[in-house]
Amino acid sequence: MIIVESPTKVRTLSRFLGGRYQVASSSGHIRDLPKSTLGVDIAEGFRPRYRVLPDKQRVVRDLEKAAQKASRVFLASDPDREGEAIAWHIAQTLKLADADRIEFNEITPEAVERALAHPRKLDMARVDAYHARRVLDRLVGYELSPLLWRKVHRRGLSGGRVQSVALRLICEREREIQAFEAQEYWTIEAELTPKTARASFPAVMPFTKATRMDIGSEGEARSIVDEVRGAEWRVQSVRKAERKRWPRPPLITSTLQRAASARYGFSSQRTMTIAQSLYEGKDLGGGEASGLITYMRTDSVRVAQSAQEAAREYLAERFGPEYVPEKPPAYRTRRGAQDAHEAIRPTLVTRTPESVAPFLTADELKLYRLIWEAFLASQMPPAVLDTVTVDIAAGPRVFRASGYRVRFPGYMALQPERAPAPSSEKRAEAEPEDEAEENGAEHPLPELEEGQVLELVSVEPSQHFTQPPPRYTEAALISALEERGIGRPSTYAPTVEVIKARRYALIEDKRFRPTPLGFAVNDLLVQHFPDVVNAEFTAKMEGQLDAIEEEGAAWERIVAEFWGPFETTLKRAQEEMQDVRLEPEKVGRDCPECGAPLVLRHGRFGEFVGCSAYPECSFIEREAEAEQPTDEICEKCGRPMVRKRGRFGFFLGCSGYPECQNIRKPDRKPAQPTDIPCPNEGCDGHLVLRQARRGNSFYGCSRYPKCRFTSSKKPVGRKCPKCGEQLVQAGTDEEPTGVECSARGCDYQESAEAS
Repeated sequence: MIIVESPTKVRTLSRFLGGRYQVASSSGHIRDLPKSTLGVDIAEGFRPRYRVLPDKQRVVRDLEKAAQKASRVFLASDPDREGEAIAWHIAQTLKLADADRIEFNEITPEAVERALAHPRKLDMARVDAYHARRVLDRLVGYELSPLLWRKVHRRGLSGGRVQSVALRLICEREREIQAFEAQEYWTIEAELTPKTARASFPAVMPFTKATRMDIGSEGEARSIVDEVRGAEWRVQSVRKAERKRWPRPPLITSTLQRAASARYGFSSQRTMTIAQSLYEGKDLGGGEASGLITYMRTDSVRVAQSAQEAAREYLAERFGPEYVPEKPPAYRTRRGAQDAHEAIRPTLVTRTPESVAPFLTADELKLYRLIWEAFLASQMPPAVLDTVTVDIAAGPRVFRASGYRVRFPGYMALQPERAPAPSSEKRAEAEPEDEAEENGAEHPLPELEEGQVLELVSVEPSQHFTQPPPRYTEAALISALEERGIGRPSTYAPTVEVIKARRYALIEDKRFRPTPLGFAVNDLLVQHFPDVVNAEFTAKMEGQLDAIEEEGAAWERIVAEFWGPFETTLKRAQEEMQDVRLEPEKVGRDCPECGAPLVLRHGRFGEFVGCSAYPECSFIEREAEAEQPTDEICEKCGRPMVRKRGRFGFFLGCSGYPECQNIRKPDRKPAQPTDIPCPNEGCDGHLVLRQARRGNSFYGCSRYPKCRFTSSKKPVGRKCPKCGEQLVQAGTDEEPTGVECSARGCDYQESAEAS
């Protein structure tokens, strides 16, 4: 028996392995700390009290029955710390003392067979590192969150080790922008031509970044223009050089998210969801699903030798032997990385984007092309450029002209746009790599010689202003966290999503703008919990968590060293932290009843939009999401689409209404398979979580339309002892409260503990 964590993997592995193995899924974690209590026994050495999740009771029972029939059990969850924890939870719950652990970096027949031939025991150092991270996050979250609720007078707030540092970066960047004072500067560009040629070329003054702000006023710029118009323009020096432009390393989690954001505008969460589907496998028309990429949560740029050899063979066949470097490129993984897995690459380089296009969605194809191109480009030689830099004297003034020509395209033959995106926020502004390319284009300058006299075609001054640092995009924020050693590949996307979900920052023009709530929470944490939001402290803590896994350090000691000072700080903050009452946030629309601005309010049941003139005007909207901006663009007029609510649920409408009346339905969420058998007698299907046209979710049979079973609540696989109808989960998927009967008029219920 092989137990994986994803239902999609079940189908893929079952096709690989035939009838030799039974493959089952745990559908993620089967145990976790309870949501209603702290779940950590501090007095007993910070012992975590894990419990089986309420919605996994049936999964556990099915796994237990299947494991009893199996001669051997392999735990095959994802090959990282979280996957090791899932495997450990399964082994503990099913009492599998002799279970074998296998892991594979890619879901291909060869990789799976190789893993089965080399099983190992559970890596308890990884599990201990998971315990430490989970306990630390629970202690910080469950102690900070209620304090913030009380002091900010708003439920649903949260604080965390990585999340709070990310919020601090966003807020500090916004304050830099607010404090920024633009400075004026001028540049002067001349259009010149040799007397013996007709082609002209540009030259700029000043020509270095160090002197770019020397001309600070229009008067000074005009004076220089008048001065050089009557001067003789003569070539002062000509410098020719050969430069190499190197390909970037293959993708890792953070660079994948940055590249997908830069090229396609994907959010980090969207990128990882698509990558997961490519990793778990797609049916490419032969009836068998196969993984298209290697594991997508990695911080290593290391590549397997077999993959490099396959890439070299493909490049030689497609481009020629000159596009294969003498030695396979070797890239250096950044300091502090776990280096547990390979870089993200295609499982087969011969599986081109064009060959898999018919079997992938548009988004899947975009991301696969990005990964495929980045990997192959990383295995190619550098581009060779012939550059020329010419200094030109105009009286006492010096101008500079630069140009280049591609002598050998190297990796640029495959990747001319230099994707993926730049690897740091500093380079996100796409500054050129050398001064010969700064003002040049992809063509050479005319042949020029020292002392040659040039003719002036035109000379004009241009006004500029220094710009404040840009707000963080999702990609830039992830880059900043990675460069500071904060968080790990599996935490980047969830961290970004929490900041957006808590409304600590809004996305405007694809960049984070902190809200007053975000500023308030950040300021309280910076004042009273400086260590929690300190980047260096958090990075050091990440290093200690890694030391547990790599060196076997005692996780209880590391947690205790953190908890002592944190508990003291917490008690002091409970006494000294001042209450903060925020003004309601305006939503940019007026009340239809009295004309006062509408504001976002917070009630017992969450956010809603109401009139700012309350209590004189009591107007409220049914939903806080009555109209929210989106990243979608109207295909008719090009303006942004907004999310609205109508009689039949949510829809996307043009923000240019009523001039443009374009509307369309938002994309539905993809169906999510479950391991719950269909309750209808005689049906061998399983339930699938689907999204209806009006936006609500429901459970339906996978054999639809042959079986038309549906339920708005999750069936638990048992029948009511009172009336015989199906029992369903009470509460929500996030916070189940027990079990209840699905029949109207039947009051049978079970509490979460009893069920």
